Amino acid sequence: MEAFLLSTGIVTLAEIGDKTQLLALLLAARFKKPLPIVAGIFVATVLNHFAAAWLGQIASAYITDNILRWVLGISFIAMALWMLIPDKLDDDMPLLDRVGVFGATVIAFFMAEMGDKTQIATVALSARFDALPAVVAGTTLGMMITNVPAVLLGEVAARKLPVATVHRIAACIFAVLGVITLIGF
Repeated sequence: MEAFLLSTGIVTLAEIGDKTQLLALLLAARFKKPLPIVAGIFVATVLNHFAAAWLGQIASAYITDNILRWVLGISFIAMALWMLIPDKLDDDMPLLDRVGVFGATVIAFFMAEMGDKTQIATVALSARFDALPAVVAGTTLGMMITNVPAVLLGEVAARKLPVATVHRIAACIFAVLGVITLIGF
């Protein structure tokens, strides 16, 4: 349960103002069909985060506990710093217009998540907790908590959220997790 709850909370905070949330807004504005967009976000997130969590599990099996602790601690601290850098998204998606709303969303979201903060967090969380299903479920729920309102409410809601404050809070959480991991709690 700890892995699920922590994964949900971290990804929810990390996703606010992230490029995939910006992508959700862009897709909603472009296609104006929320249900296939939400379904596409869900499918892309499950696939991407399952692969990331699986990679985290493999990494933790081949790395000694001490090295893993240092790698994870430094990764969480790096994530804290990365949270303070705002994301941007290009508006050029002509290929995606040809695969339909659901297809465009799955492809765009899967690709946008590659190397993204939330994917890296999923790898780290999965390596820290030996609970792949809980981490994937938690990180997916965190993505949905943040992106479904972005799709349904559009840019109005995004402008009202204090994104910089949310990013600072998320950065603090990542930094605390990094320090706790490094000191071995």
